[in-house]
Amino acid sequence: MNVRKIAWETLRRGARAGQYSNLAVDAVLKQYQPQAADRAFLTALIYGTVERKLTLDYWINTLADRPPDDETRTLLRLGLYQLAFLDRVPDHAAVNETVALAPKRTAGFVNAVLRSFLRRGKRIDPPDRNSDPVEYLAVAYSVLPVLCRRLADTFGVERTEQILRACGEKPPVCLRVNTLKTTAEALAEVLRGEGYDPEPIGETGLRLRGNVPVVALPKFKEGWFFVQDEASQRCVRALEARPGMSVIDVCACPGSKSFGAAADLQNRGEIRAFDLHRSKLSLVENGAARLGITILTAAERDAREPLPAWEGRADRVICDVPCSGYGVIAKKPELRYKDPAACAGLPAIQAEILERSATLLRRGGKLTYSTCTILPEENGDVVDAFLADHPSFSEMERVALFPDADKTDGFFYAVLRRN
Repeated sequence: MNVRKIAWETLRRGARAGQYSNLAVDAVLKQYQPQAADRAFLTALIYGTVERKLTLDYWINTLADRPPDDETRTLLRLGLYQLAFLDRVPDHAAVNETVALAPKRTAGFVNAVLRSFLRRGKRIDPPDRNSDPVEYLAVAYSVLPVLCRRLADTFGVERTEQILRACGEKPPVCLRVNTLKTTAEALAEVLRGEGYDPEPIGETGLRLRGNVPVVALPKFKEGWFFVQDEASQRCVRALEARPGMSVIDVCACPGSKSFGAAADLQNRGEIRAFDLHRSKLSLVENGAARLGITILTAAERDAREPLPAWEGRADRVICDVPCSGYGVIAKKPELRYKDPAACAGLPAIQAEILERSATLLRRGGKLTYSTCTILPEENGDVVDAFLADHPSFSEMERVALFPDADKTDGFFYAVLRRN
């Protein structure tokens, strides 16, 4: 199979349809079912080209004597990405195979741009950091300039660069061990037997590095684990769910926090997992079935709407609100190009969800408010405003995690208690 051609077609199709790269990759892997080596190469080409798009475009604009059409630009991105970032691909193969994909009318142009990059030593400096720090960050780390400005205004240029650099590193795969079926030690032993090197995360988590085909891992079908980042695992632990409790997850999909709570409940009690999108509920239901969780019920619900039957009854509430997602740029490359202006209305929605979710909590109960973003207006600002208006609630814990300092997703959670 011609992996480069499939990658080029997938990138073109995704750009036209506005499709997220993870969905595009899932679809193409399902269609072609490549062997392991081709699978890894194809995945690297698609994700990497999307992740480095803005940097690659800067190089193309520097090297080309005329602006290329969209189809040719995508092909040039693919070729330049191989030359600059995939050491295992020989330069001649990257150039020749990329040129071979180009139509006759543009083959010479593609060849000229790629060979010009080689003559420059595969190096094109970004804009000057001192004179234009925002453009420097945008090109060096392939992030929308307006987002770089927003982050720099909040964290400063130096810290923003540290965060963006960390977001450019391949994140590990973190597993939450399903303690309903096994232990972290037992799962780690099985994984080591298959050549993996699991690192512990607390008492019930494991971290794996490198290319990890999750669904092909041993004991996946048996439900010994599910995927959950370390930051999210910490959030669930902070909830302190105990056997026999009732838990409501107001924005549950894809379900990992509900699953973690069910394990902490030892599958004794009740979990109601709600989500706005009915089409996503099967992710929760199928995941619970694989893990052997029988106390979970999933249903469609807008988290801003009343839930009279549960008001003042829940022991624990998980309030993981929709957010800008800027803490998981490393896992979702399209977020690099998301304008913060598109997220301006989120804090109001988050505040509404928190307000409504708090009504479900019994006296003495606990709620976790969480996001996977690093913007303060979606995190501490929302919690502070809520606490100012609700003196019957106390903050028990507040944690902000960052990709650079904590080596996790960018994540925020606060634990609130109804007095």
